Amino acid sequence: MALRVAERWFSRREVGRGVTLLWEPHVAPLLRCNVWHVRGRARDLVVDTGLGVASLVDAARDLFERPLAAVATHVHHDHTGGMHEFAERWIHASEADAMASGENNLPLELAAYDDATRKFFANLGYDLSAGLITAIPREGFDPAAHRLAAATATRVLHEGDVIDLGDRAFEVLHLPGHSPGSIGLWDAKSGTLFSGDAIYDGPLLDQIPGANVPDYLATMRRLRELPVSVVHGGHDPSFGRARLVEIADDYLARRTA
Repeated sequence: MALRVAERWFSRREVGRGVTLLWEPHVAPLLRCNVWHVRGRARDLVVDTGLGVASLVDAARDLFERPLAAVATHVHHDHTGGMHEFAERWIHASEADAMASGENNLPLELAAYDDATRKFFANLGYDLSAGLITAIPREGFDPAAHRLAAATATRVLHEGDVIDLGDRAFEVLHLPGHSPGSIGLWDAKSGTLFSGDAIYDGPLLDQIPGANVPDYLATMRRLRELPVSVVHGGHDPSFGRARLVEIADDYLARRTA
């Protein structure tokens, strides 16, 4: 069945404290990345950039008028698809080469996935029966032909680096487990954490290529002690410290049983 053309590819809403959430409503939850725009006095940030099937820059030009850097919390396709659109492209040092190669491409057609893979995601609670995308961004777009655009990092990030926006600053936390170079951005002053896929309020993926359970256990122990007020994850709704502790404790109990 032919997919309809979406009237608008990105949706958005302000969540307060100079933060705007953008997302792709026609993308299945498995690949529906949260894209965060963070306003600063000296520069702004975009945290993750979606699948790259439609232009994020075109969709949010009114938000992107000031000096801006795009930060990828990790290299997976659903987070780096739009990185090539930005002049400043920042990612953890261990995943910069992978972003430059475009090697983390994910097929957008279900036919590309075998039964075992579909069953794996179904068991996690992801219903893919309607497909990975439920519309197309423009006439002539072919999901089978879509490929991730490679993007060369203009800055490589390491644990402890500080991203200063002028009136707020984020410390880079290296949070491996979901992927080797997963990072979070931590604003200790406000208790705000942009966590990527290190932790979010949904099925955590630690059985995929590049994932590492011992690393993930260490990351969960670290996150559990962080005095967060709000966590803006790479997927699903934001949450506070009580929910972070629940998610971390559940993961630790399951993987150390």
